[in-house]
Amino acid sequence: MHIQPYLFFEGRCEEALDFYKQAIDAQVEFLMRYDDNPSPPQQSMIPSGNGRKIMHAEARVGDTSILASDGMCTGNADFQGFSLTLTVANEAEARRRFEALAEGGKVTMPLAESFFSPSFGMLVDRFGVNWMVIVPQPM
Repeated sequence: MHIQPYLFFEGRCEEALDFYKQAIDAQVEFLMRYDDNPSPPQQSMIPSGNGRKIMHAEARVGDTSILASDGMCTGNADFQGFSLTLTVANEAEARRRFEALAEGGKVTMPLAESFFSPSFGMLVDRFGVNWMVIVPQPM
């Protein structure tokens, strides 16, 4: 058994996936658009004209899969109450990934040494997803 995050970007999923490809080397392994559904959803499911939006996608980042969708295409994604944590091997990679994820977003805790990590920081990316970037403390 395992848990996977499923993010609903409410109309910006493709843009988010392209951003994560650049920022954290995400690889899209599966993508299905609403128009690909052989049994079209009820009219109330998605607003008209959004058939090319993403119904379901899976992206791999390292050993982790993240699931994503445009959801109901409301334009109002609301990512609250959680953060995705990106654990990287060293401070140089932490800096590179942190800066890439922060582009167009907001740094909430600058990347810096802490009592539990040689490099830790927090940010909200341009899509509103909360991230923590950390280098594990050497054992």
